[in-house]
Amino acid sequence: MPSPNSQASTDPPKKPDLPAHRGHGHRQQGRGENRLPPALAVVVAIGLYALLPQSLLLGPRLLLPALEVVLLLALVITHPHRLDEESRLSRIISLALTAIIILTNLTALGLLVDHLTQHNAKGGSLLVAGLQVWATNVIAFGLLFWNIDRGGPVARSKLPRDKLPLADFRFSHDEDHDAVVEVAAGSSRSADWAPTFVDYLYVSTTNSSAFSPTDTMPLSSRAKMLMALEATSALLVSLLVIARAVGSFT
Repeated sequence: MPSPNSQASTDPPKKPDLPAHRGHGHRQQGRGENRLPPALAVVVAIGLYALLPQSLLLGPRLLLPALEVVLLLALVITHPHRLDEESRLSRIISLALTAIIILTNLTALGLLVDHLTQHNAKGGSLLVAGLQVWATNVIAFGLLFWNIDRGGPVARSKLPRDKLPLADFRFSHDEDHDAVVEVAAGSSRSADWAPTFVDYLYVSTTNSSAFSPTDTMPLSSRAKMLMALEATSALLVSLLVIARAVGSFT
């Protein structure tokens, strides 16, 4: 006959009455993720692209930013506060907006490489442009990770865990249920934790800074390829900016 201690050790952790971490209670509270953080990130990405030198832009300066603003407004008007539901059209628009930001930024990176490798190019403005491209890269891939992992933000908020699509990323919270009490209380199993946009933005930032995964591991092939693409483009920007900066002082 098992002892009381052994029985207690096999019981699943008790679910807390309140979310363990502020901002991660949307699953417990039955409401969608906050719209504001990803919307602000898109606005920043649009602004960074619009402020690039004309030589790094595709077409007129405001053409693509205007298209991105229209797509963003279509999403915000539909669900201005919480991402509690989505249609097939809204998901397509969200993915299309993210794809446009990524593709235009990668094109700007290619043009930046071309300009920085020319000895007669003016380095000052292009170095600043390199930082803009790097920051946009972080935001864009953060948005993409946020859009695809476990079916997207609406699915992560609303679906039971056994109905969620397979995860593209494994967060540390997904394995913290057997840690010390104050850590386990915020785990996916104990607190029904689910990643939000800020978590994916952090993953994107560390991947662009360390050029490799840190505490969050890619699980699917597409996640690995996307992280490889982001890290490679970020590394290219960093190497070019550093080389140009060193060259300007020699």
